[in-house]
Amino acid sequence: MLRSFLMGLVAGQRAMTPLAALAGAARRGTLPEDNPPARLMALPLISAGGVAMGAAEMAGDKMTTAPDRTVFLGLLARTITSGFAGATLAPPKRQLAGAAIGIGAAIASSYAGLAARKWAMRRWGQTATGFVEDAIVFTAANMIANAKPAKS
Repeated sequence: MLRSFLMGLVAGQRAMTPLAALAGAARRGTLPEDNPPARLMALPLISAGGVAMGAAEMAGDKMTTAPDRTVFLGLLARTITSGFAGATLAPPKRQLAGAAIGIGAAIASSYAGLAARKWAMRRWGQTATGFVEDAIVFTAANMIANAKPAKS
């Protein structure tokens, strides 16, 4: 369940990055095959869509018109993707708990991440902080998605 929690933290920063990371992991075959959400992410069209949405969100985040991650639609997107990611990374028969853990982590992370980003933007600006945050989030998401699950 640790991976569900950690991917929820990622989703709090970038709603679509978990989908992109899961798509890559599913295409490489590193997600459990007995998990229906993992099988869904392995489909070429779904996988490509996840990657495209992740890239578009990272590009859009650098725009001055980008809304805060805590606006209603931002939190809704984070709730959906973190729940899906949490379920995908959860052990068999624990997908609901994994989804709940992912959602809780994403919502808390959204507010903490926004506060940290606003602080950093005052010092280094929107674009620079966005690229640094993207690098951290992208790396973390891929490490989480491709990590071997802990033995139960």
